Amino acid sequence: MPSYPYVLLSAAVSLDGYLDDTTPDRLLLSGPADFDRVDEVRASVDAILIGAGTIRADNPRLLVNSAERRAARKARGKPEYPLKVTVSATGELDPTANFWHTGGEKVVYTTERGAERLRRAPVAADVVALGTDLDWRGLLRHLREARGVERLMVEGGGTIHTQLLQQGLADEVQLVLAPLFVGDPKAPRLFGPGGYQGGRLRLLETRQIEDVVLMRYEPTAPGAGVLPSAADRKWLALACELAAECPPSGTAFSVGAVVVAADGTELARGHSREGGDPVVHAEEAALAKIAPGDPRVTSATVYTSLEPCTRRASRPVPCARLILDAGVRRVVTAWREPDTFVAGADGSGLLAGEGVDVVVLPEYEGRAKAPNSHLLP
Repeated sequence: MPSYPYVLLSAAVSLDGYLDDTTPDRLLLSGPADFDRVDEVRASVDAILIGAGTIRADNPRLLVNSAERRAARKARGKPEYPLKVTVSATGELDPTANFWHTGGEKVVYTTERGAERLRRAPVAADVVALGTDLDWRGLLRHLREARGVERLMVEGGGTIHTQLLQQGLADEVQLVLAPLFVGDPKAPRLFGPGGYQGGRLRLLETRQIEDVVLMRYEPTAPGAGVLPSAADRKWLALACELAAECPPSGTAFSVGAVVVAADGTELARGHSREGGDPVVHAEEAALAKIAPGDPRVTSATVYTSLEPCTRRASRPVPCARLILDAGVRRVVTAWREPDTFVAGADGSGLLAGEGVDVVVLPEYEGRAKAPNSHLLP
């Protein structure tokens, strides 16, 4: 089971990047057809999140408006409305806001200080204190594990969108571009300054909707250190798909590997027994495709469905040593090697001992094991 939900950021902006103007009324950036598209997306998710500032500024109901879509949710065994989520460090929330009195269940994520305030001035929602500070990873983990949220739609505001992108926690950005300008430096912008992940996002779709354009993007840059990013999950899923392409074997595991530069560029991929070589390993096959001396390798991440080997009979150099010799300093894997062929292999331990950041995402272990089920007890 994934530790975090799939996080979808949704927003509409002017041509100069503003979410709104500074007039008392909400600036309508799109029209009926796009509002209906947003309603469709809301109906497809398990939860919708907005910040406390958006509740104060817009007083939204945050509903699925289509009766047909609500009925379809119920037919799938889901609640009529997605879970409504807000985040407030201070707990300063208006108990009369529409957010609390429409739709289905609600939850507030806050700090210990905010939770104390909400005990004195409660709102119609469950309250979850995340500690002394707001912790986005803890929030997402709680939504997934405690509330069963698999898909989360985030509708703002700009500070929340910025934080989720900067921390590498957004799986997708759905951005609607409206054909108008705001031009007021006091108006709210979609994204704020700060340190974002490098590289270009991958364009998934463009679509004209009346006079606006929908653009869907996904981040591709690997995470940093031992903290996983949304892009890490996508690349590791690809490695698991490559493992399923391996020619079957009764004496060796089927493994897939991908090498990705820090900016999200795929440098190479490989899988076990690739190209008719009966003993080549996935990491070995991928690394062999990269030109010697490529400067991107030392800041790249290797994704492999099974942790790199530390001992092998077929070749003199195991994959963990090949990774170290290439200068790679970060590895993401799904599955620790069992004792089927080598007892106590511990490729992750060897790499970590040499200063490599090793990230294990056990939620992908089942995918990694699938093409190897005939080798396992």
